[in-house]
Formats: sequence, C-alpha cells, structure tokens
Amino acid sequence: MMQASDPADRPAGYDVAVIGAGVVGCALARAFTLAGARVVVLEKAVEVLDGASKANSAILHTGFDAPEGSLELACIREGYALYHEVHDQLGLPLVRAGAMVLAWTEEEVAGLPALMAQAVANGVTDIAPLTGAEARRLEPALSDRIQAGFRVPGEHLVDPWSAAHGYLMQALANGAVLMRQAEVLTGRHTGGAWHLATTAGAVTAELVINAAGLWGDEVDRRVTGESWFTIKPRKGQFVVYDKTAAALAGHILLPVPTTITKGIVVCRTAFGNLLVGPTAEEQEDREHATVERDTLQALMKRGSEILPALANHEVTAVYAGLRPATEEKQYRIRTDLAPGYICVGGIRSTGLSAALGIAAHVVRLAARDDIPLADPVWPQMPNISVNGPRDWQCAGHGGIVCHCELVTRREVEAALSGPMPAASLAGLKRRTRVTMGRCQGFYCSAELARLTEGRLAQPMLDPGHG
Repeated sequence: MMQASDPADRPAGYDVAVIGAGVVGCALARAFTLAGARVVVLEKAVEVLDGASKANSAILHTGFDAPEGSLELACIREGYALYHEVHDQLGLPLVRAGAMVLAWTEEEVAGLPALMAQAVANGVTDIAPLTGAEARRLEPALSDRIQAGFRVPGEHLVDPWSAAHGYLMQALANGAVLMRQAEVLTGRHTGGAWHLATTAGAVTAELVINAAGLWGDEVDRRVTGESWFTIKPRKGQFVVYDKTAAALAGHILLPVPTTITKGIVVCRTAFGNLLVGPTAEEQEDREHATVERDTLQALMKRGSEILPALANHEVTAVYAGLRPATEEKQYRIRTDLAPGYICVGGIRSTGLSAALGIAAHVVRLAARDDIPLADPVWPQMPNISVNGPRDWQCAGHGGIVCHCELVTRREVEAALSGPMPAASLAGLKRRTRVTMGRCQGFYCSAELARLTEGRLAQPMLDPGHG
C-alpha cells in the first residue's frame, strides 16, 4: 500500500526529491519546503524513521568533542542553535540536563586537558573542570571510584521521534508530499530533471537528495551508476531501566571518548527512564539489529559500576539500532556526483543533533532560486515526554489505553489520522509510546489491536510489526 500525504492529483513533477525519511531526510524536506521548493519524500519502508533514526540515545550535542574544523562540527553547531530556535514553535521537548565527562582511570584523567581544549576550540567555552569529589557533589549516586571530569552545561536531552516527526509534519503542512513504500529502483537524468522509478510509481524532480542512511551507497549506485563510499553498519545496543532509576542521574554521564566511539552513556530519557548504551559493533547486516544477552549484561554491569545503586532497579526494555558508518569518520556530503544530485551520506551518531544544520547546509549547496514561504504553518507536536503537560491530564481524552506510559485513546486516534498517520505498531509507538512501558504491551496490546484493525499498512498480527 503506497501512502501519500495528499490526494492523487499531486503534481507530476517536483523541484526536490528527498530519498529517505530518517531524521536527516525529514529535516531536509522541511528546509527545502520552507525555502519555497515543491518537495517529495520517498521512503521505502511502510513507516518513517524505520532505519537508523529509530534507535539512538536522544542527546542534543553541543559538538564539544567533534573533529575540530570539520563539516560535522559546523552542522552540529548550526543544528543545535536551530533546534533551540524552533522547538517551542513545533512543540518539541528540551530537557536542559547538562553533561559530565567522567574519567575513571589515570589514563582517562590524562586525556581530559586535551578534550577540554578541543571543546574550547569548538566554541564550547562554558565547560568547567571537576575533581572526583566535585563530581559526586553534583551527582551523589556516582561511584566513589570517580577520579575527575568536566561539566558541559549545554548538552541536553530531546525526544528524537517527535523532533523528526515535527520536521516532516511542518514540511507536509506547507505543501510537501510523503510517499511511503516508495523504494527508489533506478534514476535517469534527462531534460534537466531526474526521472526516478520507484515501487510506488515514477517520480520526476529537478534535484535529488540521497539521504538514505544505511542504504546511501546503494541508492548512489541505483541513481547515478556508482558510489563513492561504502556503508559499514555499526550496531549499538541499549538497556532501558524503569522510571524509578531516573532519579540516580540528573546529568548526562559521558565517558572519555575514543577514536572509534563516544562510549557508553548513562542518562535519563525525555520519557522518564534511565538509559545505558550504546555499544559500537561492526556488522555486515543492514536490516537487523539484534540484542545479545552477554552484551546486555555487560552494559548493565558497566551501568552499575558508574551508578552502584542501579543494580537495585529493574530493566524495562532493551533495544538495538544501526548507525550508517562508512570507511571514513566524517560526513560524506557531495554535490559533484551527477547533475542535480546531492549525496548526504555517512551521518552517524550525531545525526539527530546535526539534522537541522545539515539541512541548512544542503539548501545553501543547492543554491536554488525558490521564494521562501512568507508565513509558513507551524504544526504543534503532541507532547509525550515527562517534561510538560500530557493528554491524560486533559478532559475528554476517551480513557487511558496504555497505563504504563499514560497514553490516551485520543492520542492513539490522533496518531492514526492526519497527514502522516502511523502505518505500523512501531510507528504508533514512536508517536505515542504505547507498549513501551513496564509491561511492554502485555495489558494494552489487545485493545490496540482492536483500535488499529484495518488501519495499519503493517497489521499488529504481522510478525514484523515492531
């Protein structure tokens, strides 16, 4: 079933076709739509955010540890500033937690001065060094093995799904089109436009932007005939603790990063849980991110080493995601592969923070002469975080469907309708958090099956419903 965001009389040709509806694709759609372009988003899955963007640690980074002078740093800084500008207008949560980079060994302590100097060079000048005792005064639940660290006040927590949904919803509200189950098969450039063959039909656009994430190199080959990079999927596994554990850490607790990974993070979530992860594991499979008992136990052990009291709290959920790493540790953005074609590849763990900045950067690269919208529509995203009023607190919500996460019938119905209705249980989860609480859907799945019957492209009885 192909799903489009507007009726069948949508225009035969578009100014911009964005391939991929992850957080970067959603941000690109928003940016080009607000800049005045006619935009179509092509997503091969039944649901948006079904690739790399469905699983991350949901931190809005300052870029303090990004490579100095890199495009990644520039996009993170611009994306960070833009999120602060727009989050209220779109109804997106922002938890001003602050972060602490913690050193547990003498070797890590020795690396702190260089990391702090890098932060200052990257424009993050409000950092503050911490002794072990000072760190424990700020976070009393920390292990007494902590030796030193520094504080980064500007690191914050966000809801990663509402952010991406908000970007795309604003694009749709201002005229963009979303086509789901529209996998791009081939591309041909002629007459000043691209002619794309997709599983949902032919699409014509002047400019094609490849934001296909884990499939970016394959899309390059299908559209232009070759690819200049290779995706090397990197899996990250996470453990999510019950909401009672969130009181153990007010800050985002970061390790001293390595050349390969930012390391294991311990932090609250915007939904009131406590998260430990991710790992960084290379694999060949681009579609399946499994969780392994030994790895999860290692994460739990590490979490308890950082916060000893964590051993007394229950695990609510575990999950894994894939990041579209490549053979180089940098964003892979190019405009010279083919006429009217921009590749936005290799956007790894910082994609959520940088998405709005990447989009602004690509709009500038495209150098189109569209007329920006003078008075764009600003849709408000429903709040599903713990930092703000929730629908269950308002009259007429129709009853609570998911008691663990306090999701109302009205919220479920709203998520199943509108310009971007949920098409799978996974999509419904990301819009409302149904089934994501302590019981993991044990009590509410039957009611959800009844409410969603005949309304999902991927029914709940489907083994792959998420």
